[in-house]
Amino acid sequence: MSCTVGRSYIVKPGNTPSNIAQEQLGDGNRWREIKKPDGSLLTDNDASNLQEGQELCIPNGSITLPGGNGFASIISSETYEAMFPNRNALYAYDSLVTATQKYPQFCNEGSDEQRKQEAAAFLANIAHETTGGWDAAPGGRFAWGLHFIEEQNPTSQYCDASNTTYPCASGRSYHGRGPIQLSWNYNYGQMGEVLGADLLNNPDLVKSDGVIAFQTALWFWMTSQPPKPSCHAVMTGGWTPSPDDASKGRAPGFGMTINIINGGLECSIPTNDKVRDRVGFYERFTQMLGVNMGEIIFCENMAHY
Repeated sequence: MSCTVGRSYIVKPGNTPSNIAQEQLGDGNRWREIKKPDGSLLTDNDASNLQEGQELCIPNGSITLPGGNGFASIISSETYEAMFPNRNALYAYDSLVTATQKYPQFCNEGSDEQRKQEAAAFLANIAHETTGGWDAAPGGRFAWGLHFIEEQNPTSQYCDASNTTYPCASGRSYHGRGPIQLSWNYNYGQMGEVLGADLLNNPDLVKSDGVIAFQTALWFWMTSQPPKPSCHAVMTGGWTPSPDDASKGRAPGFGMTINIINGGLECSIPTNDKVRDRVGFYERFTQMLGVNMGEIIFCENMAHY
């Protein structure tokens, strides 16, 4: 049976209606719009008993969100080139804009100020992860984001042999690649399922396909991994700290994105050079966008997860 309305989607191992809706529609709460091939809506029982290989029908079209028109309305190609004058060719502006279309809520929720802050925060973090800059570098330290496409001189293949869900492929290394430096076989495997690409057997796609490269970073940015909220929610007003979070100094702002990404090495300790580098990029990019940096920029007073 094929879909009478919408487009066909085949359920993958571990899929839930909400993560299918997040992946395909950009909003996990839209899962009730997903239909069965006969055109009927999923019942709660259907949703609880999805089977691998089952066909579902995803509604056509994307989310109409109030406020802005997403990343491309905030960051022009000219601004992007000014932000990343020494970027690798993998990180083309058009590849990033194409990648954002999979996540229509990115830079498209909250106030105009929050949308610009989110764009700056995302770019600052991926700039830090891929920087080739130093203090005396031509153009300065913060002109060298998006320079490296993979981890330099990895000392490990990042293979967790105990993970049987996403087993390592023979001869493959799962060291950091792409703008968020995707690492470990289980992350490549999970990401491959989300993107519909066999990243376990072809991890180099993350350093050879610009759209896939940016989508790996956007998935991490947009997806909460409890108990951590998503970076997107933190920057756009979609996350309210629990009493436990508040007691541990966790609060919305750029500092919280650092905690989510690498808090174990960069937060709840005196501010180190890694944090200063992230904040330096963020300061530069917010200035270029004409927006303030917001509150809670650092994370030295936050407990890490």
